Amino acid sequence: MPRLKCKIKYDGSGFSGFQRQPQNRTVQGSIEGVLKKMHKGSEIHLQASGRTDTGVHAIGQVIHFDSPYTIPEENWKRAMNTLLPDDIYIDEVEEVSEDFHARYSAKEKEYHYFVWNAKEPNVFKRNYSYNFPYELDMEKMQEGCTYLMGTHDFTTFSSAKSTAKGSKIRTLYQAACQKNGDEIEFVFKGSGFLYNMVRIMVSVLLDIGQGRRQPTDIIDLLEKKDRQLAGKTISPQGLYLWNVTYKK
Repeated sequence: MPRLKCKIKYDGSGFSGFQRQPQNRTVQGSIEGVLKKMHKGSEIHLQASGRTDTGVHAIGQVIHFDSPYTIPEENWKRAMNTLLPDDIYIDEVEEVSEDFHARYSAKEKEYHYFVWNAKEPNVFKRNYSYNFPYELDMEKMQEGCTYLMGTHDFTTFSSAKSTAKGSKIRTLYQAACQKNGDEIEFVFKGSGFLYNMVRIMVSVLLDIGQGRRQPTDIIDLLEKKDRQLAGKTISPQGLYLWNVTYKK
């Protein structure tokens, strides 16, 4: 049975997250509803590279599913996009081998987080960035990013509600932030991410930018392995699953 890998993007504003929920509108539920129509009422279940929370967006989410149909890749893309709502779009469809798995074959993930850093809020960005009107020291935040890079136990930067069993050790290949006009863009690339990890890391970096913490405090936070020391998990709307890289 052919296995299809799809790269998709979605605006998370109108969804209760990615994962299927019986009573709520979700990304998975919307796509599986379309696949059910295309397969004349048969259930087709998809697997994703990872779940995103309510309000989180995706530029490069990856899913896969198996179908008994043999259809050219371009026709899959056209048919799905015709039936999908306007806030989900299939960018690419590719037939892959049956040992490919959207989640377990992933080698690296990349997330971006956007902060609107101006005294006045931007109503047009309220669903797409986190409004933070306070002055920030970008150099200190960039220094803080350097301490996040490398292989660490990220327990302090993981939600206490995390369902991830086993090791909380992850490797960050890149942690960076840059200000463009009134917008700050954070970029994180890593081997994998724990639940709410990016949103907690950004929260700590904003504390550093305000002078409430020092960049070197990150070393101590990593060593303590205590979620309560890291402050709040900031809002989801500034977060984007940007890209997923797979083993060749």
